[in-house]
Amino acid sequence: MAEKGKTIRLEVITPDAAVLNEDVEFVLVRALDGDLGIMPNHAPLIASLDIWPLMYDVGGQRHCLSVASGFLEVSNNAITVITPAAEKPEDIDVERAEAAQQRAEALLHSQRKDIDVHRAEMALKRALCRLDTAKKYGGH
Repeated sequence: MAEKGKTIRLEVITPDAAVLNEDVEFVLVRALDGDLGIMPNHAPLIASLDIWPLMYDVGGQRHCLSVASGFLEVSNNAITVITPAAEKPEDIDVERAEAAQQRAEALLHSQRKDIDVHRAEMALKRALCRLDTAKKYGGH
């Protein structure tokens, strides 16, 4: 059990599940306007998140989640992340993420005029985030 006052509660919630709910020592996220490092007793804060891995430390060990945008709130020594999708490295289907990457890249390289470029770019960014998280932290 972590020492009181040296941790902050981190909760990551998607529409389908609570992905994470534990006491952590440090959190690093990418907000739309830059990276945020959050330690225990941080001042209240609300930030929009980019598609990027969320890093957190527990017991001196670095852990990671793939986070597909959303927002973060820090209040009363707790961090709440609300996101459309979040996955632990061991839960990421690497083959599915690689297929999503290939589909998005093919769509972006096509000469079709009817594609939604922004949507394809976001799909590619999500796939790359998932692959990065799985390969660096999931032992893949």
